[in-house]
Amino acid sequence: MRETKFKEINLSTEIYRAVEDMGFEEMTPIQSRAIPNLLEDKDIIGQAQTGTGKTAAFGIPMIEKCEGEDRVLQGIVLCPTRELSIQVAEEIKRLSKYKKDIFVLPIYGGQPINRQIKALKKGVQIVTGTPGRVIDHIKRKTLKLNNIKMIVLDEADEMFDMGFRDDIAFIIDKMPRQRQTIFFSATMPKKIVDFAKKYQNNPEIIKVVHKELTVPRVEQYYFELKEHMKIEILSRLIDIYNPKLSLVFCNTKKKVDELTIELQGRGYFVDGLHGDLKQSQRDKVMSKFRNGNIDILVATDVAARGIDVDDVDIVFNYDVPQDNEYYVHRIGRTARAGREGMAINLVVGRERYRIKDIEKYTKTKIRRKDLPTLKDIKDRQSDILLENIKEEIDRGQLGKYEKILNVLLEQDYSSFDIAAALLKSYLKNDRLDKHNKLDAIDYGGTGINAMTRIYINVGKRKGVRPRHILGAIMGETNIPRKAVGDIDMYDKFTFVEVPDEYSNKVIKKLNGKRIKGVKIKVELANKKNI
Repeated sequence: MRETKFKEINLSTEIYRAVEDMGFEEMTPIQSRAIPNLLEDKDIIGQAQTGTGKTAAFGIPMIEKCEGEDRVLQGIVLCPTRELSIQVAEEIKRLSKYKKDIFVLPIYGGQPINRQIKALKKGVQIVTGTPGRVIDHIKRKTLKLNNIKMIVLDEADEMFDMGFRDDIAFIIDKMPRQRQTIFFSATMPKKIVDFAKKYQNNPEIIKVVHKELTVPRVEQYYFELKEHMKIEILSRLIDIYNPKLSLVFCNTKKKVDELTIELQGRGYFVDGLHGDLKQSQRDKVMSKFRNGNIDILVATDVAARGIDVDDVDIVFNYDVPQDNEYYVHRIGRTARAGREGMAINLVVGRERYRIKDIEKYTKTKIRRKDLPTLKDIKDRQSDILLENIKEEIDRGQLGKYEKILNVLLEQDYSSFDIAAALLKSYLKNDRLDKHNKLDAIDYGGTGINAMTRIYINVGKRKGVRPRHILGAIMGETNIPRKAVGDIDMYDKFTFVEVPDEYSNKVIKKLNGKRIKGVKIKVELANKKNI
């Protein structure tokens, strides 16, 4: 089915400009079905998982319907966690960047309520928030719902699982009857459908059917790094793996152009492909790629749809894709015609949680690897050189070079010294001169925080379950829910994995608190805990 472009629907110029800045060319399936219905004032129930572009699916219509000259609350998005509230607010702000009279505010627990009250008094049109904090503001009369045009329940199943059903009902009951009510949920259990019937008017049911992963022969890896490391690490990986043909995916057209120029400047045979190129230009680039005149193609998802090349060794996700299905399409460009292939993801910050979503969706494992060092490149180039020398010796035809060596041998230089000098001379002119040192990994560091295991002195015998531990962490810290790793619970104690950057905060905030009435002690896990 052909995807719909944003320019094919009736949106304001300001929205088009914002979408273009974000680099999106075509709508995801949930966007192409939800946005037109919402613009026509219809209620919808959308079943879509994280990573399908659903924030823009409801965010764009919400922005379009808000009247900028009227600084009263007109749209509200309820989210299960403070983390999601912030993410949704940030996305809506990006989409409304050219609508200078639209103001968006996230409200959630853990932030001083007086700061939120001050912002609300100035006037905002859109609020994203957790149910508990939204109710606090309603009761304080700092959040007035009488002008609401649209309410969205984002990740409704999560909110129901967390016990927010009655809170949501309380909030919706305070709103005008003439409004749009939108439910988005990864699953659609009967309790949500029944609840929706009470508050919606003939809703459109939109269900995004996901395609299954069809490339099981692809080895998948990810590297955690900082944004400024990306170009250097990509270059190192290209030199280490030395692929015959490789594809590099970016999320935006601007990034494709920037990366192409950067890689060309480093001496790679590379060209770019995106939606702004004319068809004749696309054909020219693809011809160079197929014929081997370039061995690296940098592309957006849309432009890559027409790529049908069997010899792609590696797919690099320079940017982690916004949509899980895009990930499947991308890595499917390798491992064709029965060959094995490799997919490598460069992951920055919170994107590591996207990797978890993708693993769940594709039902495959994406293994983490350590960042490559300059020593790794040097070792790999030495291996390649040795392979080349063996091939030349086996091939023969070395007569004219033997004459030069005989001159040196007659001057009492040993054959071993001559070979070592030649190798030294060759390796001086290797590719290392185009690489930059990265302090974090080339001087003994790791560069990226890993997971830390913490110990909690309460376990199953006290009636505590993993959900209670998770709830305590979420209630006392701003750690994202998906950031929490394994929770290993025993009779008298529990081990929990959290990212390094959150470990001190979790220990400080939880230590001395009570879980199910039991005062707990929290510390770093070590041998004495076991």
